[in-house]
Amino acid sequence: MLDHVFTDAIGALRDALEQAMLERQAFEERFQVDVLLGDVTWETSYGLPGEGLPPRVRADLTLDWPTWSQTAYRSWYLDGEFGAEPPRIDIEVVLRIQRLVAAPDPKVVLDALPAESPAIGTEHLVRSGPTVETVSSADLSETEHAVEISYEGGYDLDEAALADGSILDEHFSAMGGWISSVLVRLGDLRFEFLPPLEKDD
Repeated sequence: MLDHVFTDAIGALRDALEQAMLERQAFEERFQVDVLLGDVTWETSYGLPGEGLPPRVRADLTLDWPTWSQTAYRSWYLDGEFGAEPPRIDIEVVLRIQRLVAAPDPKVVLDALPAESPAIGTEHLVRSGPTVETVSSADLSETEHAVEISYEGGYDLDEAALADGSILDEHFSAMGGWISSVLVRLGDLRFEFLPPLEKDD
């Protein structure tokens, strides 16, 4: 396994999600590098267990390690120099309600969600406005709707977190329970859903 603070953060978040009994969506995890800019991105999706495919509600998570963060981390790792601008992991959590029979009222969704996430270290993810989506089949015989709300922010790595990866476990631990609770809250909203394409056994 690659020994790097970014992969430590990925492991800490994955552990938090799995301890919250969330179910990773098959084939939805990606680890990619921008060959032009050098940014490294990890993306994954989790849903509530037993919902079938696709689930009614899911969380899409993205951690981004910008190239300037790698430069700052390399300077600390090789030279012991911790600059004025610490390495930072950008975080996005997109909460999605999908396979809706009718277009949802975005206010109902916003009213069910907090304005901010719990603290991740010293920072919080901040909620954005909703996006409502309508998708129709080619012959217009079937239509389904979805709504998404995203939370965005970041996590600044201090010297203690760079030196001891267990601090990341502590800082990311609240995210699993928070994501699980907001998915349950969204799933309890009184919307009509289309049946899943696949049922879990």
